[in-house]
Amino acid sequence: MPELPDVEGFRQVLQSCAKGRVVRRVEVRDAGVLHGVGVPGLRDALEGRRFGTPERHGKWLLARTGGPTLVLHFGMTGRLVCGRPEDPVEAHDRVLFTLSGNRQLRFRDQRKLQGLWLAHDDSDLDRLLRRQGPDAMAVDRAEFEAVLSSRRGHLKTALTDQSVLAGLGNLLADEILWRARLRPDRRARELTQDDRRRLYSEMRRTLRSAVNAGCVPPRDSWLTGHRDDPDPRCPRCGSGLRRSRMAGRGTVWCPGCQPDG
Repeated sequence: MPELPDVEGFRQVLQSCAKGRVVRRVEVRDAGVLHGVGVPGLRDALEGRRFGTPERHGKWLLARTGGPTLVLHFGMTGRLVCGRPEDPVEAHDRVLFTLSGNRQLRFRDQRKLQGLWLAHDDSDLDRLLRRQGPDAMAVDRAEFEAVLSSRRGHLKTALTDQSVLAGLGNLLADEILWRARLRPDRRARELTQDDRRRLYSEMRRTLRSAVNAGCVPPRDSWLTGHRDDPDPRCPRCGSGLRRSRMAGRGTVWCPGCQPDG
């Protein structure tokens, strides 16, 4: 599933492909990815508009035009692809934006679990994103500590709750907790101040590395690089990794590096 680093990569695709270019044509090949707007409404709103500087909040991508904003969420299999109008169309290309300068931006998605929205103004955009917490890359330490201290549930559940912190998914949460030496089933409100500060520092460090890689990289030195091994072992201490489920999510952790309490 795309997480914050992947969506940041899509933001860079959008910026390099579309920023400053005029939308010449919008072709919707599958209206099932549109939410709250129909095909004629999307065309009327965007054709003739010029894309500005794109923004990202958590896992949401905002393609501003100086008027309406195209809002994208990639679900589990969505992505943005930049090409040319003459490139062969693939089976999962759902919406094609033909741009000035012989460019074409494509929303490609196999499973269609999320898709595209249209915000006509800032109030529309605020309503669409009102349930999102602060962005995990932008949140400062004081706000991070405050939102965690207010949560009654498990730490892993709090980190992956988009209303608490926007952008972290399953892989990132497990990686960050492993680096911070905190068990995923610790109660968020029970963390000490040192725990919260360490967790914030490791979150920032992990996100920077992942954004540079464009994904949560399966490196040998990362927990992510071993979670799917036949006999997964901690790359730090060699202990056998444990698997459990929290809030319906597969969770991987190290009993040696992430002890109780």
